[in-house]
Amino acid sequence: MENSAANHMAGSGGGKEFTDPLELLAVVSEDFASSLDLDGAMVRGLKRIVHNLGAEAGSLFLADPDDPGLVCRACVGPVDITGLRLAPGQGIVGQCVDHNVGEIVRNVDGDPRFHRAVDRETGFKTLSVICAPMTVHDERVGAVQVLNKRVGGLFGFQDLNLLKVLAYSMGLAIRNARLAGQLVEQERMRRELELASEIQRSLLPRPTDGIAPVIGLNVPAREVSGDFFDHFDFDDGRTYFCLGDVSGKGMDAALLMAKASSLFRALGKTLREPGRLLGRLNAEICETAAGGRFITMVIGIYDPRTGMVRMANAGHEPPLLFHHDGALSDLPALAPPIGIARGVVADDVYPEQEFGLDGGTLYVFTDGVTEGRMPDGSMLDIKGVTRVLGRTTQLPVRALLETIRDMLCRDGEDLRDDLTLLAVDDSGPCRTRGGHRMELPGRQDEAVPGETLLSLRLPALPERLKLIRAAVGEAARTCGCSPKVVHDVVMAVDEACQNVVRHAYPDGVSGDVGIEAFRDGTRLVFDVRDFSPLPVDVAKVRPRDLEDLRPGGLGTHLIREVMDEVAFLQPARGTGNLLRMVKMVG
Repeated sequence: MENSAANHMAGSGGGKEFTDPLELLAVVSEDFASSLDLDGAMVRGLKRIVHNLGAEAGSLFLADPDDPGLVCRACVGPVDITGLRLAPGQGIVGQCVDHNVGEIVRNVDGDPRFHRAVDRETGFKTLSVICAPMTVHDERVGAVQVLNKRVGGLFGFQDLNLLKVLAYSMGLAIRNARLAGQLVEQERMRRELELASEIQRSLLPRPTDGIAPVIGLNVPAREVSGDFFDHFDFDDGRTYFCLGDVSGKGMDAALLMAKASSLFRALGKTLREPGRLLGRLNAEICETAAGGRFITMVIGIYDPRTGMVRMANAGHEPPLLFHHDGALSDLPALAPPIGIARGVVADDVYPEQEFGLDGGTLYVFTDGVTEGRMPDGSMLDIKGVTRVLGRTTQLPVRALLETIRDMLCRDGEDLRDDLTLLAVDDSGPCRTRGGHRMELPGRQDEAVPGETLLSLRLPALPERLKLIRAAVGEAARTCGCSPKVVHDVVMAVDEACQNVVRHAYPDGVSGDVGIEAFRDGTRLVFDVRDFSPLPVDVAKVRPRDLEDLRPGGLGTHLIREVMDEVAFLQPARGTGNLLRMVKMVG
């Protein structure tokens, strides 16, 4: 016998005999459509086919997605061969699938394709065979074969044509069931990835609206990330911080990331020496890490009272230290990554570096930043990172991190690697450097109303407005303003800056816009200045009535609505115009 099965039953047990082939086709198709048990539907359909063709046995073979051969998934007849595997092209059924044609073999003894081993092993005697492929849209699903005509002598072409129609219908149903199963599996995996991503996000520190010396940002390239950062405070005011990058991608890297991040927070509460903590992490990771994965990692302690940082670097990208005077230092790793082997450093203590920030900012980032792609396809590289972060004296640290993120993360484009950045900012809440206030060129010191929060001078271009909004929002949040107040001042300053971009300079003339923010008791003061040789005619910028919706004047009306005081002033020195806006913050 080529292929046959009894399903542990004698005879075909096919039930009702259908005189109308279309009725048989409808019943088989309906059974597949209504049943959630694909194996059961295949057996029932095969029984009906064998019974209505007046045959002794039948079998259904499916192509194995993970194997080029065929596997018997259902059979009817005196013996059970479910699970029998055939090599590609083996036997009549293998040839039927390979060539995608139906076959009638009225005497198998004269056909060299017949696979006699099954008959020898089972004792069944195969006399004749009809076989039809199950092929749907060029996808070879398998084949159905029927053995030994009991009634009417030999199989005919009418039998073969009926079997072809039924085999196609069963193949279509099986293919659809497989696709449905794949969709269910994909949805399950998607939900699991969403859960894993949510768990990973919960391991990262929550962003703070107030003043924080350590600021981090993470953007995964996929649903889950192999990058991480963390920081927490000790009772004495010092801050422990870390940033790590697990080699490789995918779920394995994400799980190792979760372990390393959890170990840092758990062990770091009591082990307050970065070098020793890295040694402990290395020992723990080496015990369980598999597949050759390792972690590059930076761990440090920052003391805001002294500005000192004590740091250990295990094979990570050199952090960059921007000094308050604009100088730059890099801090290369002094030891290999963790997770490679134990004993790579003496006494399992990674070497440490100690240095003062002195009003500067330390930046740590993963290679997904330096290797990130710009819109023209070039890499940002370390020069690009240095160019952006070098504006530390001009923009809040958070705005700089978000600038790099926005440069590399674009709608419709996938990241090549995870992006993670961390900054340790020693400049203080009012963005001073070494205790000296930053001054906007052209303003006399006595004209500054109170404590300086922000000082910017940028080209008056539309693309710079996003940076200005971020800086103004950060300054307002630094003062503890409510979300509504933050929204109001950002909107007002943005409108004033838009007026400078649109109207301050004559056509063909480029210029700058200056923004300063001050805290004077309960008054939050924002000055927006241009450096145009054209003086503002205050009489022409009075707000219109709201009923008059012609262009012009509504921006001024909005500013006056959301701010408590608005006035045009004469700059203390030089040309230009200055708009002062005041918000009372209680």
